[in-house]
Amino acid sequence: MRRRPGIGGLQTHAAARDQFRLLGENVAKIRTDLMKEQLATFRSQLEDFARKHKNDIRKNPAFRSQFHEMCAKVGVDPLASNKGFWAELLGIGDFYYELGVQIVDICLATRAHNGGLINLQELCHLLRQRRKSDRGVVSEDDCLRAISKLKVLGSGFEVISVGKRKLVRSVPTELNKDHNEILELAQAQGFVTVFEVERRLSWSSGRAIDALDTLLDEGLAMIDDGHRDGRRRYWFPCVSTISSSIAVDS
Repeated sequence: MRRRPGIGGLQTHAAARDQFRLLGENVAKIRTDLMKEQLATFRSQLEDFARKHKNDIRKNPAFRSQFHEMCAKVGVDPLASNKGFWAELLGIGDFYYELGVQIVDICLATRAHNGGLINLQELCHLLRQRRKSDRGVVSEDDCLRAISKLKVLGSGFEVISVGKRKLVRSVPTELNKDHNEILELAQAQGFVTVFEVERRLSWSSGRAIDALDTLLDEGLAMIDDGHRDGRRRYWFPCVSTISSSIAVDS
């Protein structure tokens, strides 16, 4: 018959378990402290790097993008506030704040034309036109970072991907899978017809017309009935290769 462990054995086992637990906690604390020390060193080096290259960060969009990637790796967000060390050193908080305001203005100015959905490339082009003295310093990455900060407004600003293009949405319109497929199809020519949607997507006439009418009602499409074949064209300014000619005042 197997003997059960006595009181002494149980106490010894409990003491050993407590020692292992304390050892594990000490190892975890040492690792945490070491990581904190390494992060503090990285942040210090990042600050030194920023001081040394602040002009490149301000003026060179590619360099600025790489700087943001380095910041993300050590948990630093230079855009978290327009006050503090990073804002005083680089002024990039103010840069993105100004960019965000200009993006909102452009989206509002072009909304009647595109229904609140604008191609990211076109938005950047209009931004460079508006910032005439600094045309070369605004990149798509800058636009994306500024737009990400606009989400706090709760006004529908969002970047969506349709096919190979990125579109900026400035109205709280929900696009479903059918709408996205039509927008992707329209990228080739800037427009689609009901017949083309039926043939290319293997949809019924009712499904195609319903999706197109919704896009039309939302202001994302314009109709063109002046063709010999009698087929209505649904034009989409947000994916058309013809850029919006709407003037954006500075």
